Amino acid sequence: MKYAVLESGGKQYIAREGEVIEIDRLSVEVGNSIDFKDVLLVVENTKVHVGSPYVKGVKVRGTIVEQFRAPKVIIFKYIPKERYRRKLGHRQRYTRVTIDKITLTTPRSKSAAEEAAEKPKKITSKAKIETTKPIGSKKTETTKSTTAKKSTTRKTTAGSKAKGAQPKSSTKAKSSKASTKPKDKATDNK
Repeated sequence: MKYAVLESGGKQYIAREGEVIEIDRLSVEVGNSIDFKDVLLVVENTKVHVGSPYVKGVKVRGTIVEQFRAPKVIIFKYIPKERYRRKLGHRQRYTRVTIDKITLTTPRSKSAAEEAAEKPKKITSKAKIETTKPIGSKKTETTKSTTAKKSTTRKTTAGSKAKGAQPKSSTKAKSSKASTKPKDKATDNK
């Protein structure tokens, strides 16, 4: 049995040849064919092809049968004793697709002559290689400027500590002085 797991609209569906699947709405007219190229898994008799993330060379061809809407779902929000009532309805749109064919094209193996032609030739030590810098390339200057910025930030942070920023305990000292004041003169005289 041949089947595939395909991805459409961020969801995964099992597709078998000749079966009908319902997927999230696609903007394709009824009667047109569609190819799904995002195939995650293909099972062909005893062979299993797993993609990472997609299997290369696999197409699932389908025909659009119908565009329809699901039954209405009622969303009712209610808070007792608050006079809060909100009623909403929603109908999700779907597309019904008949799976026509699952095609798996395996890449053909290359001959020894083709593999040798693809290998890069080795460069001998006598050959000179000239590299040109693109115009406006300032890679070295940018690295110097970033190191300069780091050193200046270190100096400023070290300088603020050396100058003696006010300690945080000064705010605590003010609050402790406020709590030592007498409450009322009338209560002190008794």
